[in-house]
Amino acid sequence: MFSRAWLNNLCLVGVIAVVVPMSAAEPPARKPIHEVRASGGMVVSDSEIASRVGRDVLADGGNAVDAAVATAFALAVTWPEAGNIGGGGFMMIHPGTGQTPVCIDYRETAPLAATETMFTKDDSRYKGKAVGVPGTVRGLALAHQTFGKLAWNRVVTPAADLAEQGFIVDAWLAHSTNSILETPDVRESNRYAELRRVYGRADSGVWKVGDTMVLPDLAKTLRAIAADGADAFYEGKIADQFVAQMKRGNGLITKQDLAGYEAKLREPIRGTYREYELFGPPPPSSGGVCVIEAMNMLEPFRLREHPRYGSRNMHLITEAMRRAFCDRARYLADPEFANIPSHLTTKAHAAELADSIDFDRATPSETLAPEIAIAPESTDTTHFSVIDRNGMAVSNTYTLEASWGSRIVVAGAGFVLNNEMGDFNWERGVTTRGGQIGTTPNLIEPGKRMLSSQSPFIVTRDGKAFLLTGSPGGRTIINTVLGNLLNVLEFEMTLADAIDAPRMHHQWFPDELRFEGSKSPEHADAIEQLRMKGHTVLHRDRQGSAHSVQVDQATGQFIGVADWRRGGAAIGANSEVVE
Repeated sequence: MFSRAWLNNLCLVGVIAVVVPMSAAEPPARKPIHEVRASGGMVVSDSEIASRVGRDVLADGGNAVDAAVATAFALAVTWPEAGNIGGGGFMMIHPGTGQTPVCIDYRETAPLAATETMFTKDDSRYKGKAVGVPGTVRGLALAHQTFGKLAWNRVVTPAADLAEQGFIVDAWLAHSTNSILETPDVRESNRYAELRRVYGRADSGVWKVGDTMVLPDLAKTLRAIAADGADAFYEGKIADQFVAQMKRGNGLITKQDLAGYEAKLREPIRGTYREYELFGPPPPSSGGVCVIEAMNMLEPFRLREHPRYGSRNMHLITEAMRRAFCDRARYLADPEFANIPSHLTTKAHAAELADSIDFDRATPSETLAPEIAIAPESTDTTHFSVIDRNGMAVSNTYTLEASWGSRIVVAGAGFVLNNEMGDFNWERGVTTRGGQIGTTPNLIEPGKRMLSSQSPFIVTRDGKAFLLTGSPGGRTIINTVLGNLLNVLEFEMTLADAIDAPRMHHQWFPDELRFEGSKSPEHADAIEQLRMKGHTVLHRDRQGSAHSVQVDQATGQFIGVADWRRGGAAIGANSEVVE
């Protein structure tokens, strides 16, 4: 489908002119943030190549779901640390004006042979039994079957072409691939021999910007999926290859697990903030509940009347984060295995929580849930946003869990497997000040979906899509999305400024506030005041990667912004870049 010249033209600006090796030690330097405006649709993802694949589907008459499916499969090729067919996630879909958004839940599940005590606290998360039953291919197929316009083959084949013909390595892919290949265990262990074979350079050197990466095994897998649908992955030759890999590595997943996997069409978690409606993923994601619960707490405080990064607002936002994450630990899990209270996203519950906030002192986290005993003590995902010219919108987050997942590549099939079993609570009753959670709802059970922090959000105004956002980053995802929503809806920032702004994170335990701006002189006074209130404030270099889309209410144009904290690009039809 693609010519070699077309593929080579997908390089980022300057890629061909400068061919340099990328050190695994430091990520590429940040680039100036910019927004892209377009009238014919927009795709924003971690890979410029994948964004262009999605944009071309829109140009070919596809809708936002067609473009999202094509982008997701392309990311499995061009952003292998998190783009995937061996993982899972959540896709929020707004079908269009007057229609209610829905969520495709394609979170991984525990194998049928899984048990509550299958892990010890010191177990490695990078081996076969850490792999959950993948949901991505079934989830993308369900989204396409329900909402897609173009043929399935049309939206999957571009990814297969990229894998087979090769694609240009950009700075972020070079950094990511070199980093994983230079990890001592990956260099030395037979468990990761296939990762080294598939993703290592033929000359054993480091990947450089401008190199061409070719993935022939993955291309065969994608062509089979393009031809035969999701069944090719879950029931055919690919499933045989998958199970054989499990047997070699003492994993638990069987053909019965694969054949029995189902993606779910779920009703989103829904809330309001001023004149906006907020739609996020329901459990087993904690994102929808936690974000809306925190937004409900903060809405009455009239944050916009005070400095965005003044100590008052940062204190209140931190306290809202703390309380939402406490409820996360207390209640949230797979709804088919746990009884989740219905009041968590109500305004009344938020008001009760907000009343417990002391304006002058930080609340010690352990006082919020005295029934959860605190034991003595001895982040990688990708998000993309898509909208088409008719206003159909997709906000999708999917993951392998850790960067490069379990680091296990299925021999002969070319794809990386997740390590999502690490998202369950491994030790009943063991909740620590360091952040380990041992509450009952998220303990391991066969067939159960592990709790997730993924938070793809769609914000509507007057029934139309207004803002699409989400992020990678483990538990920080929730607070990255919360910050983005506040920046746009409360503080009325432009989308570029909202994405550029420093981010903060508090997750109940550890009882500390991490802040990207903590070393900036302009925030020094606020940080000192926060510490005087009792907060422990620590630095964070980079948090998340919120590739987002906003609809300009005056012109109807789509505004796309790629986050500077990672690579990627916003690509739109008839687009213009605004520096």
